[in-house]
Amino acid sequence: MTMSGQNGEDIYAGLMVDVILKKDQRSGKLTRGQVQDILTCSPFHSRGIKVRLTSGEVGRVANVVE
Repeated sequence: MTMSGQNGEDIYAGLMVDVILKKDQRSGKLTRGQVQDILTCSPFHSRGIKVRLTSGEVGRVANVVE
């Protein structure tokens, strides 16, 4: 079961996630990484919670890797 990345309460530092980077929004290409910082302030976001990965890349969480 994969969780969507729309609920902020499901996302925390250290979590493995697939994100869609800004440059990949058209293609929908996913980038896997570990959450370093949560950048979205609201508890819910329809396009996914915005995070910074430990690699420094910023994107919206598409799904959480179990």
